Amino acid sequence: MLFGITGSIGSGKSYVCRRIASIGFPVYDCDTQARRLMTDDTRLVEAVKRLVGEDAYVGGQLNKPVVARYLFGDADHAARLNALVHPAVRRDFVRWAQAQHADHAFVESAILFEAEFDKLLDRVVCVTAPLAVRIERVMERDHCDEAAVHQRMERQMDDFDLCRRSDYILLNDGQHDIDLQLRNILSDNTTSPIPSNNLKTHKLKNS
Repeated sequence: MLFGITGSIGSGKSYVCRRIASIGFPVYDCDTQARRLMTDDTRLVEAVKRLVGEDAYVGGQLNKPVVARYLFGDADHAARLNALVHPAVRRDFVRWAQAQHADHAFVESAILFEAEFDKLLDRVVCVTAPLAVRIERVMERDHCDEAAVHQRMERQMDDFDLCRRSDYILLNDGQHDIDLQLRNILSDNTTSPIPSNNLKTHKLKNS
């Protein structure tokens, strides 16, 4: 089965994915793979050059200042670039998923629904935490103020909508047992129960 792991900024979804990987299940990280594809995928590279300009790449590497100027130059530019990147990532994920041999495989994406990854998946898990917890995590991690965190949150799908559209909600508030919740989700989607000793009890302290 293919599972999606999503959640708003500060929810700790990457931590949850590290726990999943530690059990032995493969996890596809969309952010990491998107950066790779923007350099390695010839089809995508040529499309980005047509959109942004030939100077979007220097020496075969993404020219980040030029791409950043393009993104901030117009409100519609991010959507145009995403329209190129998201399909490339989906194609790459499908190839990756077909090569996996585990009973379950996972994909991590903060924009899972926006990128229409949910259409490729059997189940979606939304990792969530109280707003105050999420804000505190991002402020500590990124060394920014609360106003900056709110601005970033406003550019993402609302946490309520993420939870509503998902099949499972995993509460990552530092109080509830992450591994127990994962075990329950996995056991609910397999013919053989997940052995409890594969998931040692561990409560989250850091996102």
